[in-house]
Amino acid sequence: MSKIAMTVADCMVPARLTLTPQTTIRKAVEEMLRTQLISAPVLDEDGRVVGYLSEQDCLRHMISGTYYNEESGFVSDVMQHDVLFAEATMDILDLAHLMCGAKPKKYPVCKDGKLIGVINRSHIMKALIETSNS
Repeated sequence: MSKIAMTVADCMVPARLTLTPQTTIRKAVEEMLRTQLISAPVLDEDGRVVGYLSEQDCLRHMISGTYYNEESGFVSDVMQHDVLFAEATMDILDLAHLMCGAKPKKYPVCKDGKLIGVINRSHIMKALIETSNS
């Protein structure tokens, strides 16, 4: 396979779900189930990514809450604060290499710090397959 001249912007998709730090965990879970997503970026009022919430984060909190009979809490209580993200201009192969060594399966895509889309491993694999057929 030859070098592919493709950027993250060429493969990303719009985010189908975003959350705020003030969203309740219950509401976040309901929205993730409704949209059949396993994670979502958390944005501040300016559209900047301030965290990421996964179903694993929610499940861990829900188990603890059930055990201790606690109320739901907020996304800010359980979200991941150190978010790996991709820049829209990043080379797709560079992101593919990063994904091979890092845990997240899906990355928010940012431009000037603001969310402009998301990209996951499937998007990259699809792009690699499509370009290898041309």
